[in-house]
Amino acid sequence: MSDKRSPTPQELSKQRAEEITARKVEARASADGIAPAPEGGCQFDHKSFLKQLTQRPGIYQMYDADGKILYVGKAKNLKNRVSSYFRSSGLNNKTMALVARIARVDVTVTHTEVEALILEQNLIKAQRPPFNILLRDDKSYPYVFLSSNEDYPRVAMHRGAKRKKGEYFGPFPNVMAVKESLSFLQKTFKVRQCEDSVFKNRSRPCLQYQIKRCDGPCVEAINKEDYAEEVRHTKMFLQGESDEILAELADRMEKASMNLEFEQAATYRDQISALRSLQSQRVVESGNANVDVIAIATERNACCIHLLYIRQGRILGSKSYYPKDNLAAGPEVMLNDFVGQYYLGNKGRDVPRDVILSHPLADAELLSDAIKEALGKTIALRHNVRSERQNWLQLAMSAAEQNLKSQLARKQNLQQRFELLQERLGLESIPQRIECFDISHSSGELTVASCVVFGPEGAIKSDYRRFNIEGITGGDDYAAMEQALNRRYSRIQAGEGVLPDILLIDGGKGQLSQAKAVLGELGVQDVTMIGVAKGTTRKAGFEVLHMADTGEEWVLDSTSPELHLIQQVRDEAHRFAVTGHKARRDKKRRSSSLEDIPGVGAKRRRELLRHFGGLAQIKGASADDMAKVEGISKKLAAEIYAHFHAE
Repeated sequence: MSDKRSPTPQELSKQRAEEITARKVEARASADGIAPAPEGGCQFDHKSFLKQLTQRPGIYQMYDADGKILYVGKAKNLKNRVSSYFRSSGLNNKTMALVARIARVDVTVTHTEVEALILEQNLIKAQRPPFNILLRDDKSYPYVFLSSNEDYPRVAMHRGAKRKKGEYFGPFPNVMAVKESLSFLQKTFKVRQCEDSVFKNRSRPCLQYQIKRCDGPCVEAINKEDYAEEVRHTKMFLQGESDEILAELADRMEKASMNLEFEQAATYRDQISALRSLQSQRVVESGNANVDVIAIATERNACCIHLLYIRQGRILGSKSYYPKDNLAAGPEVMLNDFVGQYYLGNKGRDVPRDVILSHPLADAELLSDAIKEALGKTIALRHNVRSERQNWLQLAMSAAEQNLKSQLARKQNLQQRFELLQERLGLESIPQRIECFDISHSSGELTVASCVVFGPEGAIKSDYRRFNIEGITGGDDYAAMEQALNRRYSRIQAGEGVLPDILLIDGGKGQLSQAKAVLGELGVQDVTMIGVAKGTTRKAGFEVLHMADTGEEWVLDSTSPELHLIQQVRDEAHRFAVTGHKARRDKKRRSSSLEDIPGVGAKRRRELLRHFGGLAQIKGASADDMAKVEGISKKLAAEIYAHFHAE
C-alpha cells in the first residue's frame, strides 16, 4: 500500500491556479519579445553572484539573455531576497518561469526599504517588466493636492490622474503618511480640506471650525489675505521648506509679543512647536532637484559606470554601463570619456542642470562648454557635494561596485567554461570564437536562419546575423542550413569576417554532414564542427554531441560547465532565430496586398482606404468606383481591379 498522500481539492485548485498564472506569464513574455525559457533551465551563475551580494536594502533588476528587463523587485536584505529565487524547492510555477530566463541581475543599493519600495515602483512604471504585476499606475501612491485659481484654496489627498488645476506634492510612501501630514496641516495652518460642493453650500461653519482645525473660509471668518498666508505656509511645508517657515514664524512671534498681542504670539508658538516636532514623511523626495548622478568603479581593467536619474528630488531610475578599459586609463579618464559620449552622443537626451560625479574630470570646463554649444543647455559637473546629494552619490557608488563584482564573477565563470571546453575537445588553445546556427519556421513558411557568436567575454552581438531563406522546399531544414552556411562563410572566405574556432550546429548527424559538405566546398579549414542533438529523451542535460572530424558521440554530464556553455550558445541561437522568424511573420501580417500593386504608394493607399473604409471594400469595388478616388486614374483603377480579380 502506498504511503503517498493524494492532494486535497484545495491543493489541486492552488496548483492549477499557479499553472494558469505561469501560462499567462509565458504568453505575456512572448508578446513583449522576451526570450523563451532555455530548455536547460537557468544559465545564470547564481552561486558566484550571491557570494559577493550585499545584505543592504535596495532593488534588483533581472534581465534575460537579450538584455531585456524581466523583473524588478525590492528587498530589505538583497542577499536574502535574491537567494530565495534559487532555492532547490518551494518555488511556484511563475517564479520558475522567471528564473529559467535570468541571464543577469543588477542591483541598486538604497538607504532604507522605503526608498527601495518607491524606487521599485518608479522602475516598474518606466520599464514595465513582464514578470511584474502591472496593475499600479498613478494610483500606486497618494499625493497631496493644493488647488489654485480660487479665493480659498483647498488641500486634500489625491489619487489617480492629475486633471484638476493646482499643485501636486508627492508621491508619499503610503496613505497613512498623507493622512498624518494632512492632520498636521489641519491643526497648524487650518487650510480647508472639505469638498468644493460642501464649501459652496455652507451657511454656518462646520465642526472643524469649532475645534479650531479650519479658519472658516466658507463663512468668511478669515479674510483672503490672511488665508493666503496660511496657504503659502502650507505650500512651503509640502515643499520641504520647514526651516524657512520656522524663521518666519519666529520673527512674527517676537513681533506679536512686543506688540502685546499674546494670543497671536501663542498661535505662532504652537505652530513652531508643531513644526519642530514633525519631520516630513517624504523619504525619497528632497526638494525639486533635477540631477544625474554618475559613479564609476574599477577593478582589474574592468569598470562599471552607474547612473542615477533624479528628477524633482525623486530617484526615477538607474542604469549600469560596462565600457572596456582596454588601455588601463584609470577611472578619471574613463569617466571623462563617458560623460562626453553620453551627453553629446544623443541630442534628444534629457540633460539636467547639475551632474554629480564620483571623480573630478580633467576636462570638466571643456565638456560644459561643448554641451552648452551643442545642446544649448548649461550644465554644471560637480564632485564635491554634501547633504542629500552626497547620499545619492554614495548610492550610485555602491551600485557601481556591486554590479562590477557581479560582472567580474560572470566573466570568470565564462572563462572557466571555455577552458574546460578546450580541455574536453583537446584543442591547442582556448577557443576565442564560437558560432552556432539554428533554423526557425512555421510549417515550412518564412524560414529564418540565425548565427550567434560567443567569445570568452560573452556574446558578441555585433557579429550576430540572420538569413531570410528563399527558394527552398518548405520545411527542408537541410537546404536552409546549406543556404545559411554558404552565405555566411562565402563572405568570410572573401575577407569580410573572421572564421570561428568552433562551429555548433543545432541538429544531429544529418545537419552536421550538411555543414561539413558546405565548408568543404568553400575550402574552409581548421574549424572544429560539433552537432548538438537533443538525444533520445529530448530533455535538456541529455544532449548528444557529434564530432564532425572523428565521428565520436559524447553525452556530457548534465552538471558539466562545458555542456552549460554549449547549451547557452545553442539556446541563444534558437532565441535569435525564433525572434527573427516572428518579426518576419508579423511584418507579412501587417503588410497590405495594396503594396504589391505598382503605382500605388502610401498616399494612394491611404486615399483608397479612407474612401472605401477597408481592404475588403476595395476588393469588392468596381474599377469605375475606384477611379472616383482622388489620385486614382482610370488606367490605375483598372490595374487595381485586375490585381484583385486575376484568374
